[in-house]
Amino acid sequence: MSEVKIDLESFLSTFFEEAEEHLSTFERGLLELEENPGDREVIGQIFRSAHSIKGASGTFGLTDVMTFTHALETVLDRLRAGTLAYSGDVAKVLLASVDILRALVDAARNGSAPPSRAAEVRGELERFFAPGAAVVQAATSSAAPTGPRAVKVRFAPKLEFMSRGSDPLAVLRDLASLGEITSRALDTSALPDLVELDPETFYVTFDVAMTTSASDSELREVVAFVDDLCTLELRHEEPAASPAPSEAPRPAVETANATTPTGAAHANNAAPTIRVATDKVDKLLDLVSELVIAQAMIVEATRSPSTDATTRLNDALSAMDRHTRELQERVMSIRMVPLASVFRRLPRMVRDVATSVGKKVKLVVEGEGTEIDKSMVEQLADPLTHLVRNAIDHGLESPDERRAAGKNEEGTILLRAFHQGGNVVIEVSDDGRGLNTDAIRAKAERLGLIGPEAVLTDDQIHDFVFHPGFSTAAKVSDISGRGVGMDVVKRNVEALNGSLGLTTERGRGMRVRLRLPLTLAILDGLAVRVGAQTYVVPLLSVVESFRPTRSQLRGVFGASEVIDVRGKSVPVVRLHEIVGATDAERDPTCALVCIVESNGADLALLVDDVIGQAQFVVKSLEVNFRKVDALMGATILGDGRVAMIVDVPSLARVASFSSRGVDPAARIPAAAEVR
Repeated sequence: MSEVKIDLESFLSTFFEEAEEHLSTFERGLLELEENPGDREVIGQIFRSAHSIKGASGTFGLTDVMTFTHALETVLDRLRAGTLAYSGDVAKVLLASVDILRALVDAARNGSAPPSRAAEVRGELERFFAPGAAVVQAATSSAAPTGPRAVKVRFAPKLEFMSRGSDPLAVLRDLASLGEITSRALDTSALPDLVELDPETFYVTFDVAMTTSASDSELREVVAFVDDLCTLELRHEEPAASPAPSEAPRPAVETANATTPTGAAHANNAAPTIRVATDKVDKLLDLVSELVIAQAMIVEATRSPSTDATTRLNDALSAMDRHTRELQERVMSIRMVPLASVFRRLPRMVRDVATSVGKKVKLVVEGEGTEIDKSMVEQLADPLTHLVRNAIDHGLESPDERRAAGKNEEGTILLRAFHQGGNVVIEVSDDGRGLNTDAIRAKAERLGLIGPEAVLTDDQIHDFVFHPGFSTAAKVSDISGRGVGMDVVKRNVEALNGSLGLTTERGRGMRVRLRLPLTLAILDGLAVRVGAQTYVVPLLSVVESFRPTRSQLRGVFGASEVIDVRGKSVPVVRLHEIVGATDAERDPTCALVCIVESNGADLALLVDDVIGQAQFVVKSLEVNFRKVDALMGATILGDGRVAMIVDVPSLARVASFSSRGVDPAARIPAAAEVR
């Protein structure tokens, strides 16, 4: 029988992904403990997360991660046993430990050096289980082992241990991480004859002698996840000499002595992965089967000379169209992941920022299970972080100010997500002071963005907060006040083909709403004709389309054009001038206008004709053309022709320049400006 070799490096990406989930659970649990320090269930959950990271890191020979987690686990075990009181000091060190552990995992993933503060924070952890550390009761501390001792462990997996997906060697590696193994023996008395041997059944029992300072509960914890599939018996012997107290636990994989395995340094180059529920894959297989059947029907219909061949061919094409659309939807659903992965990063940040500015803040999260394309999730982290930080620093008042205003001294930030009309909507709202319209206008005048005589609505004034470098903060802090942040939010949301708007009420708070497509791969769009070419306008931005009358057209100072839409003046953007089409219709009364919206402002996009609505597959232009101004991508039409997809936010900037008498073609932002 040939030896089966397992390439552990191929599982590294899964370890890193699961480690991040465990760290998020760990961090959330610590924040919950601040509200309820005696919650035994939360402490147990945190301990299990740390234990899982330690065991898995030992499997891959990630010594730095395993050693640090062992110290962390020891502190958590004291909390769980009630021999250490959960205090502000403990919470501070544990939260710092999460940061260090996350950095250690990242270092292992990227093959970089471990964080410089790892040893310092580990020393802080060891302070809590060193002699003299604070305890709840002196009597309870005596229950823990005071030094190394000799223990014999009998580990007996049940027959179905391996068939249920468990690995007995992983348990032995966990035991090895808790001390020094002095001897090992196998009890093979239960092995049947070769003809009766079942390769999926486990017949062996392990007898291990070891020297350890770990408590019995720590030793039993190694089988906590498989305790229904095995038994673990402990027998104590006379204390034996042991390594010096400062000696770190040995790695679970003794052959992997390096800090990072060879493949870990290149793990970040591995293909990105995504977890998929089995039922989604099963449904895909069903749909592929239906497509095969439909294809067979088409082939048969084309071969048949019968008079009803056309009818059967049409039926087969209809079935194929239906199955193709459903297949597309199912494939898109596979790429969908919940927003929880982003939302769960924010409670820790809220705690830290609120503490640094001396405010009391409660974060309420709704709809974290709302799903969006995986490629968009990570790109939402920065915008949401900026919005929440801004709400804490600028939006919410201090406890004294809130009491004086008759409010609860604890401010509330609501983070909410939901699906609406085929899009994902994310709202960040607070119950703070709201925007100061007068202060924003005064700052805009000082910056030369508007003149004193400019007539603007409140919404137009509020939009200045998204201007780069704009801030009304009285002083600059390490949190905000430099005018960076809100413009980053706008830029990132627009890069995701989304829109952004805000509403505010003085003294009551503010709400920022992000509206995003479900995916960047498929676009619901409106096909329009400009000259001989077809262009696609994202349907998310389209408000209406119509043919204007002569009385609706007006010119304003600076030779800009506007159109009157039910009493509202909307700037006209001639798409043929932007794309350089010389054969397009120039007379607006003989053409059509599409009213599109960007950041709360309407534009009248002049086109020759509207072809219709459809779904379009988005193809990037940047591979061959880098960043193409005013266009976000391209698509292939049903007849094989290529159509460009319009970038509505870029058109909004064109309209802004045109309103100031600037040549729009000369002022479309270059690639460096929009990145």
